[in-house]
Amino acid sequence: MTAGLQTIVYPVTDLVKAKAFYGALLGEPTTDTPYYVGYRAAGQDIALDPNGAKQGMTGPIGYWHVEDIDKQIAAMVAAGAVVRTEPRDVGGGRLIATLADADGNPVGLLQP
Repeated sequence: MTAGLQTIVYPVTDLVKAKAFYGALLGEPTTDTPYYVGYRAAGQDIALDPNGAKQGMTGPIGYWHVEDIDKQIAAMVAAGAVVRTEPRDVGGGRLIATLADADGNPVGLLQP
């Protein structure tokens, strides 16, 4: 099952402008790299992904934290989901994948 919706990733095209905007709301980032900027607010991880649009992201995606990403994907596909992006390591062994529900809404999964 899930540990909850804990991460939201926003695709951005101008990381400098996005950092200024989200910094005004969230303060200083906890992670600041050219490929990922992350903030922590009220137990929630908020991320800016300058490569998101290149990977097909058209808007923010919420990532549900799960213990076993492959098992969760199999269960969701059996229930009608379509895999948009296969699990991939985004650093430190952290895996993410994106699925779509029956209406085409994106659903992210994250295995810490």
